[in-house]
Amino acid sequence: MSELVEGMTAPQFDLPRDGGGNVSLADLAGKIVVLYFYPKDDTSGCTVEAIDFTALSADFAKAGAVVVGMSPDPVKAHDKFIAKHELGIILASDEDKSVLEAYGVWKEKSMYGRKYMGVERSTFLIDADGKIARIWRKVKVAEHARQVLEAVQAL
Repeated sequence: MSELVEGMTAPQFDLPRDGGGNVSLADLAGKIVVLYFYPKDDTSGCTVEAIDFTALSADFAKAGAVVVGMSPDPVKAHDKFIAKHELGIILASDEDKSVLEAYGVWKEKSMYGRKYMGVERSTFLIDADGKIARIWRKVKVAEHARQVLEAVQAL
């Protein structure tokens, strides 16, 4: 599959989410969607990122945007993560990694010389028409949520 670029139609998804039920891109049609991919619940960078998006959730809502975080963690882990840190965003579970692969964020990574497969921290801003308006790859967590909010407000 070719790499996603801005202007393309965002790949559809329909996945289990925190608290039960599912979240799908089709159900969010007509809204701006901030879809951010992160490696693992309750790890340092992922926790900071989720807390930052939660802190700005009212601003995202005011701008007409819904924030959805996605990782390969099971729903049960998402529920614990949300409860522990009082998160106010949707967390989707992609245990079979099909959506991670569709968005090109399931990649070979390397740490201490060991190669393994994992999530490349990335964010996709999807406009109300379902098109990818902006892509951030290899995200650095500091100030990222605010940068995404500014991009949403500029749509």
